[in-house]
Amino acid sequence: MKIAVTASQPDLESPVDPRFGRCEYFIIVDTETGQFETYENPHGTATSGAGIQAAQFVIDKGAKVVLTGSCGPNAFQTLQAAGVEVIVGVSGSIKEAIEKYKSGQFQPTSQPNAPSHFGAGPTEPGAGFQPGFGRGMGMGRGMGMGRGMGMGRRQAPGFGGGPGFPGGNRFNYPPPPPPGDVFPPTGPLQEELAYLREQTEMIQRQLGDILSRLEALEKKDKK
Repeated sequence: MKIAVTASQPDLESPVDPRFGRCEYFIIVDTETGQFETYENPHGTATSGAGIQAAQFVIDKGAKVVLTGSCGPNAFQTLQAAGVEVIVGVSGSIKEAIEKYKSGQFQPTSQPNAPSHFGAGPTEPGAGFQPGFGRGMGMGRGMGMGRGMGMGRRQAPGFGGGPGFPGGNRFNYPPPPPPGDVFPPTGPLQEELAYLREQTEMIQRQLGDILSRLEALEKKDKK
């Protein structure tokens, strides 16, 4: 069976890209043979419809399962209609994600966990000043208390006004949600609570990955 994993880099050691429609790469893995193929996402910079087009791309490649961080409603509906299972909240490396899936640690989701246009952002490298959504949360590519730095290509804007880094995001940390999409549209209370809990868990996992990487780099720097 083939599974599609959203990736930040074109190899199995790459971190899982938390975006579906605007991920950098798709890695299609055959769970029976262990062989995999890497494809640059041809729809990541689409002005609209990136989620639907990316979903159709994955379907055409024969994937029956998608592993990703977040999936918006349009992509989710397209995948579900084709009988593709969607598993969200996935983090860590591609290799780790595949092993967790094969060992039964993941369960398919029954609904999208991100709003439309999640992950949309400036496409130019080092896209300079970007507005933050101002709650003082320093997550993803914009670390710091409301004064993060928006970096990389196809990135979501950073938190607060910070200069972009030319050459893109070197460390492949997951992006924060774009302005205005921090919270889901108002709906039934239980749905909103479930959505926010999923987002909280995903952010906590991403923070853990970042802190682990930071600790490893600091140890290496002291040697």
